[in-house]
Amino acid sequence: MTSVATLRAPEPSGARRSVPRRYLMCRPDHFEVRYAINPWMDTTAPVDRVLALAQWETLRATYERHGHRVEVIAGEPGLPDMVFAANGGLVIGDRALSARFANAERIAEGPSYHRWMAGLGMRSLVAAIEINEGEGDFAVTPRHILAGTGFRTASAAHREVESHFERPVISLELVDPRFYHLDTALMVLGDTIAYYPSAFAPASAALLAELYPGAVIATSEDANVLGLNGVCDGYHVFLSDRAVALARQLESRGYSPIGVDMSELLKAGGSVKCCTLEIHCGTSEPPQSSEAPE
Repeated sequence: MTSVATLRAPEPSGARRSVPRRYLMCRPDHFEVRYAINPWMDTTAPVDRVLALAQWETLRATYERHGHRVEVIAGEPGLPDMVFAANGGLVIGDRALSARFANAERIAEGPSYHRWMAGLGMRSLVAAIEINEGEGDFAVTPRHILAGTGFRTASAAHREVESHFERPVISLELVDPRFYHLDTALMVLGDTIAYYPSAFAPASAALLAELYPGAVIATSEDANVLGLNGVCDGYHVFLSDRAVALARQLESRGYSPIGVDMSELLKAGGSVKCCTLEIHCGTSEPPQSSEAPE
């Protein structure tokens, strides 16, 4: 007869679990702020590249320490924003689409990421026809792809992505230039989301409220430090260490927030998610129903 001491406690209902992910990142070897294409960028403010590299390495090591695979694309001279790998395209299953950037300063990044994606052996890889900035404006969820427009990604790109990946795309309009990409105002948390309603046009905010009635609503304080520019593996949520209230909310929902200092990269308007392109291995996220580690 098995002793009581060796019996495993039943799993809590709705417990979450971390699922190993595959990420692409780009070292900020050429990072600087020498032009301004969003409100965060100030060309007169000094940038500490050594510190930016240290913060980036910490993020990479944090992912790997939590069981995730990180691949690195080499940055190119003259492309200081290439560190923001999330903008390079969208990869789901055996299909990929590389980005076509809106600003002249970043156009050359698209072919660089396309060449990297070609090495993945995708069944279908295309270079975007319409203006889009990858996972900056496309958020993959189990049911659909949420897509932002208003500043960087053309609404026509939403239809292009829908056709290429054969997944429903829901268009959302961004209205605040501080939140110029969807991933600055919304974060996917498995089967729900966290978002900042004021970043969206009223109709889009209402649509998100209808689709995700139990969503985490970020405060303006957390949104204004790009706290929503985070990455969730199903249980751990990697986000700016400055998003204190958001971290508390996530913890109360059964997630494990992992704060990371991204202050130097924030000078260019990027944080955790901006630095991270997820290589989605399947057409949907794994179910969030098993036990949480640690």
